[in-house]
Amino acid sequence: MSEFKLAVDEKNKATELPLRRVWGTASANPHMRAFWGATLSFFLAFLGWFALAPLGLEVAASLGTCENLMYPPESHPKRLAYLKYTNLTSGDQYCQYGLIPDDVKPSDCAEVPVPSVAGASTENKKYRPEVLAKCVCTTGTECNRIIANAGVAAVASTMFVRIALGTLLERFGPVNVQAGLLTFGALWVALSALIQEVWQYTVIRFFIGFVGATFVTNQFWCSLMFSQSIVGTANATAAGWGNLGGGVTQIFMISVLFDPMVNSGLTADTAWRVSMTIPAILFLLCAAALKLLCWDMPTAKHIDVATIGKTRQPSLWDYVEVLKDVRVLVMIFQYSACFGAELAMNNQLATHFRTYFQMPAADASALAGAFGLMNLFARSLGGISSDLLFKHVGFRGRIWAQFLTLFFEAIFLFIFGLVDNSQPWYVALVVQICFSLFVQMAEGTSYGIVPFMNKEQLAVVSALVGAGGNLGAVIAGFCFYQPIHHPLLPFQVHAGYVMFWALLTPCYYWAEHGGMFHKPAPVTVAVEKRSCPENDEKPQDETSEFSL
Repeated sequence: MSEFKLAVDEKNKATELPLRRVWGTASANPHMRAFWGATLSFFLAFLGWFALAPLGLEVAASLGTCENLMYPPESHPKRLAYLKYTNLTSGDQYCQYGLIPDDVKPSDCAEVPVPSVAGASTENKKYRPEVLAKCVCTTGTECNRIIANAGVAAVASTMFVRIALGTLLERFGPVNVQAGLLTFGALWVALSALIQEVWQYTVIRFFIGFVGATFVTNQFWCSLMFSQSIVGTANATAAGWGNLGGGVTQIFMISVLFDPMVNSGLTADTAWRVSMTIPAILFLLCAAALKLLCWDMPTAKHIDVATIGKTRQPSLWDYVEVLKDVRVLVMIFQYSACFGAELAMNNQLATHFRTYFQMPAADASALAGAFGLMNLFARSLGGISSDLLFKHVGFRGRIWAQFLTLFFEAIFLFIFGLVDNSQPWYVALVVQICFSLFVQMAEGTSYGIVPFMNKEQLAVVSALVGAGGNLGAVIAGFCFYQPIHHPLLPFQVHAGYVMFWALLTPCYYWAEHGGMFHKPAPVTVAVEKRSCPENDEKPQDETSEFSL
C-alpha cells in the first residue's frame, strides 16, 4: 500500500483536512482529490442549476410573457399589476391620482380631479404607463407564475434523482455517478439556449435540475474518505463551497457574461442564450477531470460496499428500512427547512429584488448572490461547530448545534419578510446575510449528524436527507411563494415552517449517543474475574458486570 499524503485512521480514512495538500498521485492522495473533486463538481452543478434564475426577466421578455407584453397597458389599462405599480426611483405611480377603491385589490385608477383641456400638461392624466418597468413581472402576474413554476420544476426533479442515488452510488461509485450527472446536465444547459416556448423553459429547467443530485455524491464521497472525528467539517466545507455556486451564478451570469455581451453590441435575447453555453462547457471539462484524476475510495479506484459494513447488495428495500426510523424522517424535514430554504431563495431573491425593490439586474443579482456567497464559510462554520461541541460536550452538542441554527434561521427569515420597499435596500441585505448565515450553518450541522444515523445505510440516508432539501424547496414554492400574492407574506409563512421543524429536534435520541436532554445509556460490559494465588477460593471462570 502506498504511503498517504495525510494522516489516516485504521480504516485509511483521513483524520485531517489539509486544504492545500493537493499534490501526489491518486493512490497517494485519494482523500484530497476526492474532496476537491466533490467540491468543484458540486460548485459547477450549482452554477448551471440556477444559471437561468438571474436571467428570468430576460427569458420572460424573449418569450413575451411579461405582463406589459401580454397585456399592453394602452389596451388593458386596468390590470392589477399596473394599478398597484409605483416606480421606486422616481416615486411616480401608474395611477397618478390614486386608486378606486383604495384597498388591496383596486379596480381602477382615480379620475383626474380637474377635466383636462386641450394643451394641458401631459402629466395631467389618469394612467401613466411610462413609469412601468421594461418587463412587469410582479407577484400575481402570469410572468411571475411561469418563473415560479419553472423554479419548482428545477428543484422537484432533483428530489427524485437524489433518492435514486442512494442505490446508484453503491453500484457505480461516486466518480462514475458524478461524471454521469454532469454530462447529462451539460446537454440540457446547452439546450436552454434554444428556448422558444414557455413549456420548453419549464421542461429544460426540470432536466437541468438533475445535476442538483451531485450533492448526495459530494456528501457520500467525503464520508468514505474522512474519519468521524473530521467528517462534519469535511462534509460541511465540501458542500458549503459547492453551494457557493448558487451565489456565484447570480453574479457570474449577469455581471460577467450577460451585461458585457450586451455592452459589446449583442441583443439581450442573444446575450442570455450565448451565456448559457458557458456552464455547459464547464460541466464537460469537470466530468472528464473526475474520470481521469479521482478514486472512489482511499485504497481502491472503484467502490466496494463491503468496506462500509454492508453485507448484502443494494436494493429498494433499503429505503423502506431507513424510513422506519423516525429520526431519519425528522432529519429529512429539518433539511427541507434549511437547504430547502436556500434553494427557494436561489429561485426567488434575484426576481424579488428586481421586481419588488425595482433594482437594476446587476445590483439585484449582487444582492441575491450575497446570500449564496455566505457558503464560503457559513456551512463550514456549522460543521466545525458540530465537531467542536461533539468533542467537548458529546453527541448532544451536535443536536444542540442543529436546534440553535434552525431556530435563528426562522427568526431572521421572518424579519426578512418584514422589510418592505420603503426601507433602504441595505436593510434587506443585512437581514438577508444574518438569515443566510444560519441557513447554511444548519446545513453543516445536519451533515454532522447524518453519518451517525445508520452507518450501514449511509448512502441511502444521505440520499433521502439530500432529497428532503429539494422537498422543502417544492413545498415552499407551491405552498408559500406561488399561491400567496403578496411580496412579503410568503417569507413570513416560510419562517413558521422552519420553526416548526426546529422545535422537533428533541426527537433525536440514540442509546449509544444520548439525546438533546439525555446522556447516553449505560453500557453493560462483562469482565472476567481471574483467580489470584493469594485467594484460591475465588472461582476462576466467574464473571461480574459493571456499567460504563
